[in-house]
Amino acid sequence: MQPPDPQPLPDDTSRTEGGAVSTAFQPGTGRTLKIGAGIAAGILVFCFCVVMLIRLVEAHSLRKGAETAYSAAPPVDVITAQPASVGQDLVLPGQTAAWYETTIYARVSGYVAKWMVDIGDHVKKGQVMALIETPELDAELAAARAQLKASEAQVAARQAEADFSKTTNERWRDSPKGVVSEQERESKKADYESANARLFAANAQVALDKSKVDQYTALAQFKQVVAPFDGTVTERKIDIGNLVTAGSGSTTTSLYRMAQTDPLRIFVDVPQNSAVELMKPGVPAEIRATGPSGGVFSGAITRSAESLDAQARTMRVEVDMPNANHSLLPGTYVNVAFKLQPRGLVEVPAAALIFRPKATQVARVDAHSKIDFQDVTIARDNGTLVELGSGVKPGDRLVLNISSQIAEGQSVTPNDSDAAPSRPLDAKR
Repeated sequence: MQPPDPQPLPDDTSRTEGGAVSTAFQPGTGRTLKIGAGIAAGILVFCFCVVMLIRLVEAHSLRKGAETAYSAAPPVDVITAQPASVGQDLVLPGQTAAWYETTIYARVSGYVAKWMVDIGDHVKKGQVMALIETPELDAELAAARAQLKASEAQVAARQAEADFSKTTNERWRDSPKGVVSEQERESKKADYESANARLFAANAQVALDKSKVDQYTALAQFKQVVAPFDGTVTERKIDIGNLVTAGSGSTTTSLYRMAQTDPLRIFVDVPQNSAVELMKPGVPAEIRATGPSGGVFSGAITRSAESLDAQARTMRVEVDMPNANHSLLPGTYVNVAFKLQPRGLVEVPAAALIFRPKATQVARVDAHSKIDFQDVTIARDNGTLVELGSGVKPGDRLVLNISSQIAEGQSVTPNDSDAAPSRPLDAKR
């Protein structure tokens, strides 16, 4: 506040004769200034006190609010544990294989006269695939047949000798004593027995020669190379005029390679934690293939190795799949989703688990809204959902993403969570 300007005295002039300003003031001017300064100081003190009072009130309110918040039970998101009532898709890589696959070799030696099928052809069982000319075999067969005829003629001669020896022996045997000597009688008997022996040997030779004819005849049937089963020719290694040798050794060349692709086998190596208990014959499977011939196909487990590989700790499982349209080829990489049945376990979100050095735990909220930490065992990890083997029962209320500040036995305010994670379509181990 500015003090009032001093009023000049009535009988004084504002300026002197020399032009200087007068410094004379009215009486009481200093008192007025002191009063104004005191009022200003009082106002300042009052404002300071008001500000301090406001700050004290706000600090007190803040302290009261903090004490109230600290003493109140912290809110937590709670979910109810449910039984695992829905089966799981266990997806593993696999490889297709032909139902039958074989390499066809020649059973007779000769040269290729003609071939009828090529790679990619579908053949039926017994269908002729190639013809082999066998001059040596044909000659051996003709010689065996001629030998058989000679042996049969020898049998006829031996049979006549045996018949004559029989009648002669009977006449000498039945002659009265004294007419013929005993020595002659014994000689005729010996001739008869020798004739029977020669007849027996001739019959044995006929059987031997007949077996040779049968052998060469059977081999002659292999001049026609036929398909051993219904399938597809995957490889042809012969051409007209090629010399082929009977057998399947390292020095012989195969004729064809063929495979049966309907049905197909799918081989899958299953980890040991799923192999023993879950991979049983009859479990349905879904075969998923990518690429131009991709799609989803149905199958089922038909057999397993019933033994774990000592190095990989996996068990070989075989899935059979119909392939009438030849949609998939042998050797194709596929994903196989096994439709596993539920095992009666408890299913909880992965966010409910607490991983600690000694054990995996969950925070359970009891009937009095207090925290109880419980050790659990994981039976199956499905990603966002986990099946527990022990420690939790259906209906238990579990805390999601619990804070590390919450201790055992502390009271909480549970908030039921509706945002339960959905089961993943493909759960990989």
